[in-house]
Amino acid sequence: MKGGRLAVVLACLAGAGCAVGPDFRRPDAPTDRSYTSEPTTTTAVADGTAQRFVEGQGVSAIWWQMLRCPALDSIVQQALATNPGLEAAQATLRQSQESLRAGYGVFFPQVDAKAGVSRQLYNPAPGTLPSSTFNLFTLSGTVSYAVDIWGGGRRQVEVLGAAVDAQRYALAAARLMLTSNVVDAVIAQAAYRDEIESTKATLALLAEQVRIANAQATSGTAPYSTVLSLQSQLASTEATIPPLEEKIDQAADLVAALVGTTTASWKQPPVALSDLRLPEELPLSVPSQLVRQRLDVLIAEAELHAANATIGIATAAMLPNLTLSAGYGVNGTTPDGLFSAGSQFWNVGAGLTQPIFHGGALYHQRKAAIDARDAAAAQYRQTVLAAFQQVADTLRGLSHDADAVKAETEAVETAEKAMHLIQANYQAGIGTYLQVLVADEQYLQAKSGYVQAVAQRLQDTVAIYVALGGGWWNAPAPTTSSSQP
Repeated sequence: MKGGRLAVVLACLAGAGCAVGPDFRRPDAPTDRSYTSEPTTTTAVADGTAQRFVEGQGVSAIWWQMLRCPALDSIVQQALATNPGLEAAQATLRQSQESLRAGYGVFFPQVDAKAGVSRQLYNPAPGTLPSSTFNLFTLSGTVSYAVDIWGGGRRQVEVLGAAVDAQRYALAAARLMLTSNVVDAVIAQAAYRDEIESTKATLALLAEQVRIANAQATSGTAPYSTVLSLQSQLASTEATIPPLEEKIDQAADLVAALVGTTTASWKQPPVALSDLRLPEELPLSVPSQLVRQRLDVLIAEAELHAANATIGIATAAMLPNLTLSAGYGVNGTTPDGLFSAGSQFWNVGAGLTQPIFHGGALYHQRKAAIDARDAAAAQYRQTVLAAFQQVADTLRGLSHDADAVKAETEAVETAEKAMHLIQANYQAGIGTYLQVLVADEQYLQAKSGYVQAVAQRLQDTVAIYVALGGGWWNAPAPTTSSSQP
């Protein structure tokens, strides 16, 4: 009677789907209403454009098209199609999905078949029967089933499911990092080219000044030292071009690698800084939604989920394990005898194992699992804080970028006017070569500063899309989430 009751209890436990250990509960989203202490809704007007942050606006999954540059779009699309790192992430996701499918095998009986033949010697007690040598043919099948009483198997599948989620988010993160790196590299290339163009324009002015100084020195109206100083300035300015060309080449090499090809075979469509249009409206997700769309936060959440389920696995290992088994087979001394009367054999059994003493290993393994869960929870909170910090930094950066572009624009206009005025005075003989040198240098610095400020504003615009998660959840063909046990 007691044995029957025990069987009923075990069957109820197995069928009810109970699992020891804490059930995973998704961390609550932060309750902050903004990312900065003083929320900003718009930036200053610079280059004729003020960027406005629209709270709650959806983030496009093809956010780079907001820059409205077909050449850039073609580069990004090629990178998405042929980048080896993205292919590796996709293969790793498939691997984790297959591991999850394999993990579901714990819920099914294990069935095996066996066939064998052996040569045996039968040697009975002396004085009874003579010894004999014979062949023994055997066919048998076994069925075994580990009853998941405490849910250790379900927790193991839960860990595998969380691993699938983490890898799916990692794939989306790899895609986001790939696209942002490509766009940033293309913007940098365009900025370096503009810097070179402005430097070459300054070189043309300096060459003209050297020609005038030579004429004045020849006529005796100016010392030859003026010519030497201008030639030195010309050479120094020329020396700034090779480092910029090197940066362009390095950026091109980076884009080629991101696209998944060699530099020698990569033909990049040209993109100028003027080809990129600055979006006037930028999305701004509410803080409570950020943790549900930032991929690094979601990866940390999946890792926390897996660590939480591991506690259940360690707890189940400390409790009794029940295994049911059965077997059936036939044997005979000849193949034909396998199916004769009396050749059958069978067995049915149940085994209950209770860990008694393992040197404290099981206890401390469970404690270690709890500590790992606590570490994952702390890492999750740290990841959330870093996500909010990145968004806040980017919002402030865009505001400062607009101020910088506005200031650099005024600096370029002022320096250009001063340069033309001083050059006219110098040609008229009422200015000095030192004034010309200073004016040229100021104009070159202002032009370079302007180009860098424009490029930084574009790159920070890219950064806001990345900081908000890249819009992967708005993709036309989103990947379905993994099945949980």
